[in-house]
Amino acid sequence: MIPTAELQTFRDAIRAGQPLRFTGHGSKDFYGGPLQGEPLSTLSLAGVTAYEPSELFISVLAGTPLVQVENLLAQQRQRLAFQPPRFGGRGTVGGMVAAGLSGPSRAALGCVRDHVLGAVLLNGDGELLNFGGTVMKNVAGFDVSRVLAGSMGQLGLITEVTLKVLPLPAASATLRFEFDQPAALKAVNTWGGQPLPIEASAWWDGALLLRLAGAEAAVASAGRKLGGDVIPADLAEPFWTGLRDHTDEFFIGAERAVAGGARLWRLSLPAIAPELKLHGEQLIEWGGAQRWVVTPMEPAAVREAATSVGGHATLFRALDKSPGAFTPLSAPLAAIHRRLKASFDPHGIFNPGRLYPEL
Repeated sequence: MIPTAELQTFRDAIRAGQPLRFTGHGSKDFYGGPLQGEPLSTLSLAGVTAYEPSELFISVLAGTPLVQVENLLAQQRQRLAFQPPRFGGRGTVGGMVAAGLSGPSRAALGCVRDHVLGAVLLNGDGELLNFGGTVMKNVAGFDVSRVLAGSMGQLGLITEVTLKVLPLPAASATLRFEFDQPAALKAVNTWGGQPLPIEASAWWDGALLLRLAGAEAAVASAGRKLGGDVIPADLAEPFWTGLRDHTDEFFIGAERAVAGGARLWRLSLPAIAPELKLHGEQLIEWGGAQRWVVTPMEPAAVREAATSVGGHATLFRALDKSPGAFTPLSAPLAAIHRRLKASFDPHGIFNPGRLYPEL
């Protein structure tokens, strides 16, 4: 439950009618559109309100540090299977849901939205609304709790969320293959259609890495079938953690390039999309479905390349985000966004411009 004093503070801020931007650790301030409005911190909303390891769910107040939740789950050999990134080792549960970002295992185990079971939201009229529950099959009303994932705080102040958790795998192994990009894409798509316990994949600079996870027998069998070089765990785990939290060599280099005027793009494409001939370094995850590109190319050219193969491009990091962080919406989709925004935030004060300039 939300403490009464904090709830009143939030309601007073909302009813003042001035633009507000919700903030926790600020670890994702770089993401999305420019920051606008008076900061309203969620850090006073911290704590686990319910945790049932045997039922595989946890309910957490929005300002709770993500690391604290994951440490608690690890004590029961459980985890947030979508592996949300922890930029700078920081991040809160509310920010995790609002940003909707997932880590290396997303393609195999689902994204943030797939693991949100319920949420409590403070809307633009200061009303506290409850959505969802503690089970996956919940038919009590509209599935608003999952709509909040990736909404960038535009629909309201997320105060509490309930998440599905999963057990840690019994075994894991990382394999390395020397492939150029076309060969890597062909391999991961071929293997993706087979009953193999592939939990994550990453290609960069001529090397494809696969993380196998599951039952010991399944991991061992897959390793024998696929071949490749086995990477020791003490080297593999730091790699996957760095990939998840954007602290590995590619992303460190990308940040340096961005400081020099380049842009880091996150491309969401069909997994079977061919190699995109874009100027700059590329890193590929999720079996080909997520591709990172650091390039000085013009935004229109990058977006056109993504659109040409049935995907879209997000401007993830840049000194200048005037081209818009997210791909412009079609007129029908924009109308839906505006109606949804008006339903939850009728006065238009929540996180203005974080998704689209007009929202």
